Amino acid sequence: MWEAPVFSERRSVGLDVHARSVVAAAIDGVTGEVFRARLTPDHEHVLGWVRGLPGPAAAVYEAGPTGFGLARALSAAGVRCEVAAPSKIARPAGDRVTTDARDAMLLARLLRMEEIVAVAVPSVVQEAARDLVRAREDVRGDLMRSRHRVTHLLLRQGIVYSAGRAWTGVHLGWLPKQQFDKAGLQEAFDAEHEAVLGAQARRDRLDAAIEVMAAEGEFTPVVRRQCCLRGISTLTGFGLAVGIGDWDRLCGASIGAHLGLVPTESSTGGRRPGARSPRPGTPTPGGCWSRPPGTTARATAPPARRCGPGGSWPPRRPGPAGTPATSGCTNAGRCSPSAANARWSPTWPSPASWPAGAGRWPSWTTDPGGGPPPHPGGGRSSAPCPPTNPGPETMRRRPREEQPAT
Repeated sequence: MWEAPVFSERRSVGLDVHARSVVAAAIDGVTGEVFRARLTPDHEHVLGWVRGLPGPAAAVYEAGPTGFGLARALSAAGVRCEVAAPSKIARPAGDRVTTDARDAMLLARLLRMEEIVAVAVPSVVQEAARDLVRAREDVRGDLMRSRHRVTHLLLRQGIVYSAGRAWTGVHLGWLPKQQFDKAGLQEAFDAEHEAVLGAQARRDRLDAAIEVMAAEGEFTPVVRRQCCLRGISTLTGFGLAVGIGDWDRLCGASIGAHLGLVPTESSTGGRRPGARSPRPGTPTPGGCWSRPPGTTARATAPPARRCGPGGSWPPRRPGPAGTPATSGCTNAGRCSPSAANARWSPTWPSPASWPAGAGRWPSWTTDPGGGPPPHPGGGRSSAPCPPTNPGPETMRRRPREEQPAT
């Protein structure tokens, strides 16, 4: 049987931590007295004020850009300190006034009621490894933007590279050969080209540092196990290892929420509307992403959810008619077991997403609950094949101008 946690300390301390100040509020659980103070962000100053309170105390502050140094200092001094997840803090819907003092008091009250959802405090080594992964991710974004600027500058001058794939060794050797008559244009091109080379050199240097840390560090066993999975490289495995940290604190039901894969839901009474997943992708065991065929939307994922150096995936196109996944439908209006087991998600859920040139949106369906129509042109779909002559019981409601005459 699960038992609710009981607050054992006498005082609960809420800290609203900023770069130049710390606003503290403490509640005495015995006398009900409230203590307030404005402190400096120095850890010794905060620790001295907490120690000056009568009786044992527990502290809490929100996770943010100030890091976990204060939590480590308080824990080393024997003071229990929780780092609250900002997205999990229960705030009154009608509270329209937000100040540092109010935030500190709210944290103290929630800690007293044990309503704080705490985040895992990483070690110093783990946080340093996270900073390395984040720096590599920032350089990847800088390199992508620098490449785009070079490509667009050349495109405005009518120059398009067509000798193969871009940004290979041949392409990089072709770029310095581009010369312009205008001095300003040449200076701009040289500056953008140097930015590309500099970002690429920084990326390679960070990749080498990640390789060394992944091969000789505390994350080596986890990275090696993950690299046994298809699609997991050292960079992806190292990002997952340092991002998740302690894998024992997560299970099959909670790792989806940790990675942001839990769909939203808004149910009231007997009404339970469907809600879409926060990203149009399907996670794989390797932390990669895949999409149903035909979808072209791309999603942005943090480093722990990326697969590969680019952090993106190529779009998949619907298979042509006659492939094993699309030839299961027969003229009798039934699907073979192989096609039924494919379980593809519906690609065209509404008439608004029906592609141009594919004909009129089908008005029939074999699903009494109004299931999705099949993919146009014989593509993959989770909907069963249409009957040859749909009856009135399988007809969807058509627009007024398309209703059959009675």
